[in-house]
Amino acid sequence: MPDSAPRTYGNWRRPRPAGLGPLGLIGTVVMLGGIILSLFVSLVSLKAAIVVFVLVAFLVAAFALRTADGRNVFSALGVRVGWSLRKSKGSHVYVSGPLSQRPGGRFAPPGLLAKVAMLETRDPSGRRVGVLHHRGRNLYTLVLACEAEGISLVDSSQVDRWVGAWGGWLARLSQEPGLRGAAVVVETAPDSGVRLAAEVLPRIVDEAPPLSRAVLEEVVNTNPVTASETKVYVTLTYQPPRAGQRPAAVAEQLADRIPSLAAGLVGAGTTAVRPLSAVGISESVRAAFDPTVASRIAAAHEDGGDTGLEWSDAGPAVTLETPDHYEHDASYSRSWLLSLAPRGAVYSSVLRELLLPTQDIRRKRIALFYRPLPQATAARLVEADRRAALFRASSNGKKQTNARAQAELAAAEQTAQEEASGAGLVEFSIMVSVTVDTELQLNRAESLIDEQQAAARIQLRPARRTQAAAFTCTLPVGLLPWELTLMPQQIREAL
Repeated sequence: MPDSAPRTYGNWRRPRPAGLGPLGLIGTVVMLGGIILSLFVSLVSLKAAIVVFVLVAFLVAAFALRTADGRNVFSALGVRVGWSLRKSKGSHVYVSGPLSQRPGGRFAPPGLLAKVAMLETRDPSGRRVGVLHHRGRNLYTLVLACEAEGISLVDSSQVDRWVGAWGGWLARLSQEPGLRGAAVVVETAPDSGVRLAAEVLPRIVDEAPPLSRAVLEEVVNTNPVTASETKVYVTLTYQPPRAGQRPAAVAEQLADRIPSLAAGLVGAGTTAVRPLSAVGISESVRAAFDPTVASRIAAAHEDGGDTGLEWSDAGPAVTLETPDHYEHDASYSRSWLLSLAPRGAVYSSVLRELLLPTQDIRRKRIALFYRPLPQATAARLVEADRRAALFRASSNGKKQTNARAQAELAAAEQTAQEEASGAGLVEFSIMVSVTVDTELQLNRAESLIDEQQAAARIQLRPARRTQAAAFTCTLPVGLLPWELTLMPQQIREAL
């Protein structure tokens, strides 16, 4: 029986801030308060009232002017000020190791990973499980490694079932106790060729014909140039339900949840799911900072063991952050942030070009962040969004309503109906990071990413002045961007 027409997906909506137009709640309060203040001042002096009104107008304009991804003047100014402070303190440069001034003489991970500690326990199957403890915010992260199935020669109906299972798994995360967020990291890199060499070279006998021997040796030598490997990680970051719990006890409780979490992922297009050990997490971070060690790590695994790498030695020796790239251990990285999600309906393969390995790029990571919202919060948000869309659609009269307002109203109505019928509400974002060997290759890598984001129908913007933080967030370590800001979330939403 032939497959039906491919299913489409869409209806992504950016949360609308409360308030008048693009002002947000704080901007609206400032505008109304400024108008009232100007009226009172005008009772004393008309000139003073005009001065107050002009100052308020400039302040309101700073709230109203926004970029395509919703940032206003104050958000952009905060990033610049933060970069200037880091540069003045010299924190944009990092040096570790025995010859550095850091205590211990180890190669500890830098920046956002400086306060992360590594724990290890075992799951119900007896497998070693590494648990990252983010001591600054008392969060804990599980890292699962997945073997994802490809979609080549797979019926579209099967792909739709995988997507449906993935959506169901994300919806169930809103009921996961203490979960703060999840992330999927897809990492692509040239194949080291270690596994192929270990399989082929020992099987070449001395009596083999010279031509056959030459062909096999050429295949082994050229494979790292033409082949690539893809690794998929799923990270889940939790907050312990009770304060004061011992980190070891929390790690054991989280490890007990792995079988049920892995079962949901297997139905969503993966063939095997396993937790990463402490050494496995350390190796993935070390290879990200210095891609040249990936072959040595693969060789150690091929011999039936591991490198024994500790978390305190998983970092780089030297890093340097600049406004547009990040240098680390003789490698250069550039990162991008999601600016706009795909508009309209898309197919399940919309991110295929972005996720595929890319020539001329030493390493590429695509990190998709998910923040499942509790049911009570989701219901409140969708109803507020629906009322706001209804107000915008009817504000100019039924005959004068534009097409975009009508489309927003229809999307808000559909979201409200789906949430009322039991669907989950998830906030998501994307970060992309590429690593190359020389600084000159960064421009070529940026051109390739521009082509791939166009094929994916998304818009990315460079992580200007936040390259180190963006690079670190794309690592499989469970860092959630919304948990790392100094400003409370309620104030960010009001802006």
